[in-house]
Formats: sequence, C-alpha cells, structure tokens
Amino acid sequence: LRMSFTLHGLPGSGGIAIGQAHLISQATLEVSHLLIPPRLVDKEIVRFETALESVRAEFATLKTTTAHALTDIRAFVDLHLMILSDPELSEVPKQIIRDRRCNAEWAIVQQMEFLVEQFEKIDDTYLRERSYDVRQVVERVVRELAGHHDHAGSRFGRGVKGENLIVVAHDLSPADVMAFKDQNFSSFITDVGGATSHTAILSRGMGIPAVLGLHNARQLIRDKETLIVDGTRGVVIVNPDRRILEEYQIKKSQFEIERAKLKLLKTARATTLDKVKIDLLANIEGPEEVTIALESGAEGVGLFRTEFIFLGRGDMPGEEEQFEAYRKVVKGMEGRPVTIRTFDLGNDKNLHTELSVERKRENPALGLRSIRLSLAEPKSFLAQLRAILRASKYGKVKILIPMLSHALQIDQTLAILEQAKSSLRGEKVAFDESIEIGGMIEVPAAALAIGPFLRRLDFLSIGTNDLIQYTLAIDRSDEQVASLYEPLHPAVLMLLAHIIGSSERAGVPVSMCGELAGDPHMTRLLLGMGLRQFSMFPAQIPEVKQKIKQSDISELTPVVRRILKLEESSKIQEQIERLNLVVPT
Repeated sequence: LRMSFTLHGLPGSGGIAIGQAHLISQATLEVSHLLIPPRLVDKEIVRFETALESVRAEFATLKTTTAHALTDIRAFVDLHLMILSDPELSEVPKQIIRDRRCNAEWAIVQQMEFLVEQFEKIDDTYLRERSYDVRQVVERVVRELAGHHDHAGSRFGRGVKGENLIVVAHDLSPADVMAFKDQNFSSFITDVGGATSHTAILSRGMGIPAVLGLHNARQLIRDKETLIVDGTRGVVIVNPDRRILEEYQIKKSQFEIERAKLKLLKTARATTLDKVKIDLLANIEGPEEVTIALESGAEGVGLFRTEFIFLGRGDMPGEEEQFEAYRKVVKGMEGRPVTIRTFDLGNDKNLHTELSVERKRENPALGLRSIRLSLAEPKSFLAQLRAILRASKYGKVKILIPMLSHALQIDQTLAILEQAKSSLRGEKVAFDESIEIGGMIEVPAAALAIGPFLRRLDFLSIGTNDLIQYTLAIDRSDEQVASLYEPLHPAVLMLLAHIIGSSERAGVPVSMCGELAGDPHMTRLLLGMGLRQFSMFPAQIPEVKQKIKQSDISELTPVVRRILKLEESSKIQEQIERLNLVVPT
C-alpha cells in the first residue's frame, strides 16, 4: 500500500466525503497536424461544420433533458452554446483550414490556444475562469471530429454506481456534471477551476463536497485509492491511515447532523427568544439563483446585483433584455419583495466597452463608478430604470442606488426616475406608481452626514464591504494589507451604530447586505445594535437563522452598548466571542 499524502486545493463546495477514487479519462486535445490536398479543403470545412452541428444538437438535447434539473446547469449549457456559436470558434477555424490547408482538429485547437491566452490576461477571476469553458467546448468538438460520439456519461464507465465514489478529473464540463448528478457520486475533485467556476457553483447547488484547483491530483492519485475530501478546507487526503479515517468519519456525521438540523429550519420564522421578528433576505446575481434563494428559506431578495448578468459582454444590455431578466426574478419570487440595485460598475467589475478602456485610472475605487457612472451616462441609466419599473408590475419591487455620497446624487437620480415614469405613463405601460427607492450607505461621508438620505429615501441598505474598505483605507484584494481589514475596528462599529440608530429614530427601514450580514459570529452584535433586516448569500441563511432563534435582544442590547464603548479591536473581538458562547437554556 502507498503512503498517505495530502493535497491542497481550493474549497469548491463544503462538506466531507469519504470514498474510492474514480479516475476519469482525459479528453484529448493533443491532435496531429495534417496537410490537406487543395481539392479536399472544402470537404474538411464541411466535416468541421458537421461536427459543430452535432455538438450543438447534443447541447440542445442536454437542455431539454435537464429541464427538471438545476437552473445553474442549464445556464452553463447556454454559456457553452454561446461559446460554440461565437464566430471566433465557429468561423475563424474555417479560415485557418483554408489558409494553412490543415485538418479541422488542428485548426480549432490552434484557435482555442489563442483565445485561452487572451482570457488569461484578464484581471477578473470570473472571466479568467471562462477559459476552462472554451477548452471544454473545443474538447467536445474534437471528440466529435475524431468520431467518438460518446455522450458525457460514458466517460464514467458503464453501469458505475457512485454512492461512495469520488470523481478525480482534470476538468469537468456541465455535461459531465449532469451525468455525474444522475449517478450519485459523493464528491469530485479537479486539477483546474476555482470558487467561481461552474464546477464549484454546480457542486454547491447539489450539496456535494468538491475541491478544485489541485493542479496534479489526476496524475498523483490512482484508481480505487481511498480518499477523504474536505470541501470546506480545500484538502484531499489520499490513503488515510485508520486514525485519520475514524476522525473524519466522526466529522462527516457531525456535519451531516448539522446540515439536517439547518434543513428543518427552512420553514421556521426567524424570531428571537423575546419574540422579535427578523427579516432574512437573499443576495443574488442572476435569475438562475431564485430557486436557490427560495430553497434556503429567503423571505425575499434584499440585493439583486444587476451588473453580474451582463459582465464580460462587449456592450451595455438594452432595456428589453434587462426587463426580461428582472421580470424572471420578480415572478420567480412569487410576491416576495425584490430589491434591485442599479449597475454597480467600475473598480473591479467592468463591461468590456471602449468606456472601460479609457477609464483605466490610477485609483479606480475612488473614480467614476456605480451611481457616478450611471449619472454620467443618463441614457443607459434611464433604460435601466424603465426596465426595473416595467418589472415592478409583476411583484413587489424596490430600487436601490449604490455608492451615494452626496444629496445632489439623490436629487439627480429621482429626476431621472421621474422621467422614466412619465415616459412609461405616456406609453400607457403599467408599473408600480408607489415603488420605493433606497440608497446604499457604503461611503463614510454618507454614513456620517446621513440626514439628507433619511429625508429623501424610503429605505437604506448598508454595504459593509466597501464601507469597511473606505473607512480603513484598505484594499482587501491587496494581500500586503489584507490583514488590516478589520470588520470589528471601533471606527467601523461606530459608523454602523450611527447608521442603524439614526434610521431607527427617523423611522426609515434599514437593512445590511454586505458580508457581515451573513456571518453568524456577527449576528448577535448586529441584533444588539438594532438591525432587523439582513441580506446574504442564500447558503448563509439557515445558520444565521439558527443564531437568531437562540438570541434574546433584550439581553443583548445592554451588552452590545458596552462593547461599542471599547476602543481596541482585540477587546471587542474578545467580548464578541463571549457574546457568542452564551447558549440559551
């Protein structure tokens, strides 16, 4: 037997799996370069087009057969269809076949390598990881050209039942994951991919532990070896000894008991021990996440980040396309409130437009972004507001404006909103006349001089990620200073207490949609500060709900008041630990 060893990758999806390695054959992208006689060039192009058609048909079938499955999977199949139809992959290779008189396989792989190289230069992780999708689409076409008309499922070996099998692959395409879903594998690990690759998103949706980005697991692990996959920590243990195995079996059953307890909480109300009702809402990035939000027990959408539906495109989406996306979410939430945030573009998220090229400034976080960008481009902003208003006919919609810092920005926004409303009235298009409009408080200036915001807006939402970043002058993505990013810095807590207290006194509803809202260690502190509305990733709702159900606000309030008087982060941290230890009897 081989020695035990440990591999470290990226956490893809939480949980623990113990089972046997099941290696998946690597699809072949090493193709030979053949020279074709001039008279056969046209025939080669037809061969290429036929392969594209077959793969397109396979994707279409996959979409209809997965109608019942996760919307995520369908979204990824759509993405692959889109990649397949892109002229860069469907037309350019034909030109290469003509110019270089080469075989179709070689032409498409050459073009793929060129595209992947372009992707790898992109700063945005999400877009960079789409290079894996391009590879997977090309692999399908190459397999088709080579005459392997196998459906993804057959890569798993015939009749394999996967109760305790762990898939080990270099990479997995959505089609593979589908086949994998039907065969009940207990986990999967891949050499490539990261937290935003579809493999991670699909595994989270399926509730299966996954570790990605292991680099060379496929070469180091042998078929049928015992593996422990810890998806929460991103660790894979190969050939564990008996002691480690027993330890992880206990961990696994504890994790499953916790998960089952949280599942029972789905339908329970989020009410504290002293009968205060708390609203728990979901942060979502696209229509496909509505199902996940409802499954986690969300009472509405507290933040719909609209820019994510359109990232990585070459242009601003038109009103019609936006309206369709918003309507899908609003209808999907079946009457529960949906707060739609207007585009929060700039800084780390850019549509690939000419605008973004000329906008490479020294300090983008402090530049023309979010509402500043929207107001600088009133035509696009008007189109977005019209699309949101039109969607408000289908349910309870609220509009949220990001990154406000001046009262003037609110006045300008309200003027454009009025323009959008009157243009729709003129066209006799129905919308919610009394739609609420709120502001994100994420710039310290807005938090400190909050009066005008409370007077002019219907509700506020605290964006803690930027608020902390701007208050402490720290870029979280810069590893040299990331350790100084302190959510519990006294200044941050003073600002939060000021925002929540001022809103309460003015009778304006306030929610929190930044990362702090979804952290169960912060729940009691925030309850004691007076927060009654939390918005977070759907997966975080059950744990926060559990914390709320074990808390008594009348007891928390005086304790939190004392914590807010402390002047050192370490002391605050210590007191919050104590606050979290109290388990009510």
